[in-house]
Amino acid sequence: MLKLGVLVSGRGSNLQALINGIEEGKIDASIELVLSDNPEAFALERCRKHGLEHGVVRRKDFSTKKEFEEELAIKLKEKGVELVVLAGFMRILSGNFLRHFPDRVINIHPSLIPAFQGLHAQRQAVEFGVKFSGCTVHIVDESVDGGPVIVQAVVPLLPEDTEDTLSQRILGYEHRILPQAVQWFAEGRVNIKGRLVEVREARYGTLPVNPELEKF
Repeated sequence: MLKLGVLVSGRGSNLQALINGIEEGKIDASIELVLSDNPEAFALERCRKHGLEHGVVRRKDFSTKKEFEEELAIKLKEKGVELVVLAGFMRILSGNFLRHFPDRVINIHPSLIPAFQGLHAQRQAVEFGVKFSGCTVHIVDESVDGGPVIVQAVVPLLPEDTEDTLSQRILGYEHRILPQAVQWFAEGRVNIKGRLVEVREARYGTLPVNPELEKF
């Protein structure tokens, strides 16, 4: 069973999607530790409700970013974490952290990267006037939302869309592709070669999700 560490900053809806997938037997993994940089994050209440071990590591309590990241890594390693999932974690991790978990840190981002990286991706999409947006699960590297892509879901923009309405439709797919990506890791099917990520035996070339969802 794959041991997960989850980093959060806010409401934790993607954390809840992982919890649900595990409790429903769709994800062969356990959440060993949830860490937040925000003591007020609602995600921590979700942890309390489901009996998950959790903690707070605040950036302001450390003199340098490196010290902050080292504390995160130490706590995750103490729990034997094998895959780190960023589920709404609002900080950019440096190579100092990533070296502890090479190719084993993943993130969910609400755009079809490399389009609309960084904050307010949904607002960027609406303002730019694109006809399609979506969400991406990717390997985290030292870029901002630019790591190798594991899976993407396409969501059309409607003429009447606002940032909020688009965000809600994208979120529905976030809650499906992130748990699916974690399950692929749990099954040992994710093969990373440079920027190319292949999920072995997955079906490619489908819409709206590529590669095709299997359990979600």
